[in-house]
Amino acid sequence: MNATAHLKVTKRDGRLEEINLDKIHRVITWAAAGLDNVSVSQVELKSHIQFYNGIRTDDIHETIIKAAADLISTDTPDYQYLAARLAIFHLRKIAFGQFEPPPLFEHVERLTAMGKYDAHILQDYSRAEFDTLNQYLDHSRDMHFSYGAVKQLEGKYLVQNRVSKEIYESPQFLYMLVAMCLFANYPAATRLDYVKKFYDAVSLFKISLPTPIMSGVRTPTRQFSSCVLIECGDSLDSINATTSAIVKYVSQRAGIGINAGRIRALGSEIRGGEAQHTGCIPFFKMFQAAVKSCSQGGVRGGAATLFYPMWHLEVESLLVLKNNRGVEENRVRHLDYGVQINRLLYTRLIKGGHITLFSPSDVPGLYDAFFADQDEFERLYLQYENDPAIRKRSLPAAELFSLMMQERAGTGRVYIQNVDHCNTHSPFNPAVAPVRQSNLCLEIALPTKPLNDINDENGEIALCTLSAFNLGALESLDELESLADLAVRALDALLDYQDYPIKAAQIATENRRTLGIGVINYAYYLAKNGVKYSDGSALGLTHRTFEAIQYYLLKASVQLAQEFGACPAFGETTYAQGLLPIDTYKKDLDGICAEPLHLDWEALRADIVQHGLRNSTLTALMPSETSSQIANATNGIEPPRGLVSVKASKDGILKQVVPEFERLKNQYELLWQMPGNDGYLQLVGVMQKFVDQAISANTNYDPQRFEGGRVPMKQLLKDLLTAYKFGLKTLYYQNTRDGADDTQTDLQDDGCASGACKI
Repeated sequence: MNATAHLKVTKRDGRLEEINLDKIHRVITWAAAGLDNVSVSQVELKSHIQFYNGIRTDDIHETIIKAAADLISTDTPDYQYLAARLAIFHLRKIAFGQFEPPPLFEHVERLTAMGKYDAHILQDYSRAEFDTLNQYLDHSRDMHFSYGAVKQLEGKYLVQNRVSKEIYESPQFLYMLVAMCLFANYPAATRLDYVKKFYDAVSLFKISLPTPIMSGVRTPTRQFSSCVLIECGDSLDSINATTSAIVKYVSQRAGIGINAGRIRALGSEIRGGEAQHTGCIPFFKMFQAAVKSCSQGGVRGGAATLFYPMWHLEVESLLVLKNNRGVEENRVRHLDYGVQINRLLYTRLIKGGHITLFSPSDVPGLYDAFFADQDEFERLYLQYENDPAIRKRSLPAAELFSLMMQERAGTGRVYIQNVDHCNTHSPFNPAVAPVRQSNLCLEIALPTKPLNDINDENGEIALCTLSAFNLGALESLDELESLADLAVRALDALLDYQDYPIKAAQIATENRRTLGIGVINYAYYLAKNGVKYSDGSALGLTHRTFEAIQYYLLKASVQLAQEFGACPAFGETTYAQGLLPIDTYKKDLDGICAEPLHLDWEALRADIVQHGLRNSTLTALMPSETSSQIANATNGIEPPRGLVSVKASKDGILKQVVPEFERLKNQYELLWQMPGNDGYLQLVGVMQKFVDQAISANTNYDPQRFEGGRVPMKQLLKDLLTAYKFGLKTLYYQNTRDGADDTQTDLQDDGCASGACKI
């Protein structure tokens, strides 16, 4: 920095004062304390600040932060912490006018008066409790964030004015207030203990929270479910009700799953032949307009995945809806799509047979049996195939599957739902509560029923409330018992704490009390345990880990059932029949993983049958793209693309270094080092053995590994069948390497990101 005698700077409050380069130097020196291979002078040189009279101090600070962030690399990873500390300093100056945060009570009083915090916090907690919790708050934990984490906090999570960009809180206030809100209704004798434990778990990155909870809990907007599943019936009333429900939930931070598979095909009779049906596409366009009509509280844009069965008469047109070719009239490009498949359709592919397409309206009972009863579906399907009176079309199974996989490869965003696995290896009894769809990120698998109008209390909108365990923060699987108890208590309390804009969602949630707890930092967990994705070495560890996760979550839910009662719809679960995930998984897994069970499942089974469960579901493995960054963790279960990942978000380019880079850099197996999908799909199959909902599992391809630089259709179909063989319920993105192998694009929260390139 050059000498700048007599220049003045404009302070944050508008005052002018003499520039003080020593003060700038001292702040960078403070931020560099204790970090390896960082240079204060290098940051100063990199800043290239062009000083002028009246320059704003916040502009100077932002320039220095960016300079430090630009220096993040595999050679100098600790710049991510130097940049983060500078960003926290800057953030606190904006929020509080000083570096030192105010006392908790004063802070909550101020933000409540501004209408930023929910008034109940001041009403529910005494001043003495505030003071106790203020003493417990540890603002020094702000210094453990990486730069990417601070930028995600600024962009998505901290309470702020999203127009003026004024931030009102710092991260430790966020964590403490989330804990206070979730346990506000616990008895006074125990709640501070739970608040402290939960605060520690989330602020020390043992438990990861999703965007709706981190950005919303403590504010007056009380809708925190990450995933909303809405099923549409085959009537105008139901289509209109679905559209209204989409708008209500997309505006309140939720990702949407839409099941539109019941809608009859183009040319079907309406009112006894009085008119011809316009088919699915015009109504899909309606849903797209609803999804894009409003942003999600300024936090993220609306997004949805729409589901339909592979045997739908319009399937060839529906499969290409995202394709860039074609005209607007026959494309609906701003939704993603989930194609629903089952055993019979796979069998036709394997045996070289044909698939017959129907309009659901022409084949009574077939659509419901597709989910509820595979044997009945097969019986009806064969019956309707042989009925000359029914409109149908037949084509080779290989042709239809190839079209689907071609579009999946080309867009990366045609997803797969194996509806039989969603119902045969399910926490729900498919005879009374079949699972007919998934969600935006394909890890939620819950019962739904169509709405006939927006106030229809007989319909069922499924909500799922999420969080995740940070596997990288575990020293022992025994820690999962206490963490599971905290996570289940917190999320279960959230179900009563939040509001429900639609009655059908409230009734369903209160009856089923569904939770979805997943994991982050799996790649780091494998690396620090010296095992890899691709060679089978991680199968035993993964089996032990996910066994413990599901076991301790079920144990926690049994305990809550004893304290507060089982969920009202417990009788509609397979758990009520004494069935556990270990009873219904695909036995093909035993051929690749011989790890025995290590926990007392029979005692747990007896407890569940006796006391019930507070929650119908407990696990789901979500992508966790942005929420993983808060903990400086690898996202979800995915391998990183590089030791330093460059992630593009709406807030700019963020560099993230894998955990324990220096010690473990040779232990990580990166995405494009993996020879294929087999090892990964086997691991996901082992996870699915225990996970009671579904998993956001990706397939990945490097065209340069194949002759002519093209991924052969044979390979795509082989991987699809491998996923089915090992019991996967869903497949999420198909990622294709295009040379930019360390870049991940964060278009949606929690991994609902592009990252997919054309073959």
